[in-house]
Amino acid sequence: MNAATINPHEAAHFGALAADWWDPHGSSAMLHKLNPVRLSYIRDQIDAHWHVDARERHPLAGRRALDVGCGAGLLAEPLARLGAAVTGVDAAPENIAAARDHAAGQGLAIAYHAGELAALPPATFDLVTSMEVVEHVADPAAFVAELAARLAPGGLMILSTPNRTVASKLLLVEAAERVGAIPRGTHDWDRFLRPEELIALLESAGLAVIDRTGLSPSPARGFKLGGSEALNYLIAARHAG
Repeated sequence: MNAATINPHEAAHFGALAADWWDPHGSSAMLHKLNPVRLSYIRDQIDAHWHVDARERHPLAGRRALDVGCGAGLLAEPLARLGAAVTGVDAAPENIAAARDHAAGQGLAIAYHAGELAALPPATFDLVTSMEVVEHVADPAAFVAELAARLAPGGLMILSTPNRTVASKLLLVEAAERVGAIPRGTHDWDRFLRPEELIALLESAGLAVIDRTGLSPSPARGFKLGGSEALNYLIAARHAG
């Protein structure tokens, strides 16, 4: 993330939550519920993109993965277990400290960096992920361009973000924060991106969208893929051409 993309207020907000990021019943409980569904989507896209057998335990073996806005490593660790050499970057130093401690306890070698994505050593990655991040940056267009610059030729990018709809304003911002399901101040509804807006940013950065799906609440499982995009959605992209 170059100097134009990190929002210091957002970094401070999430840094303050670092201590209990890994507590499934703490302030990040919603992320713990979202994570298995997002991982399922990522795995499906990996298998389709690289023609991997769904039974393969390490589909990312020999590949490099970058998780941007990694928090304390909730997605970075599963990517490492799928065989990737993982780099995680986050705007909040507190999150990176928590991520390093947790990865060490799990015996996982993940390269974590605090600060700007643009400050990382020059490198590209086969898989670039950024979950629930683009709505928190100061300059979404510059952020997406920076993500695209880190994507290797033939690589795969996967993003998820809330949609800017009446439903998301009522449920994700007003109701969820009021009842404590999400920490107060987490979301600024005006900064949510509609799918067509995010797709336009991706295309302007030289990427082509190859898949898109909704992520919605499920009474049985907490969340499910497919169906309505009214609250949240995932997008997979690659270099155009």
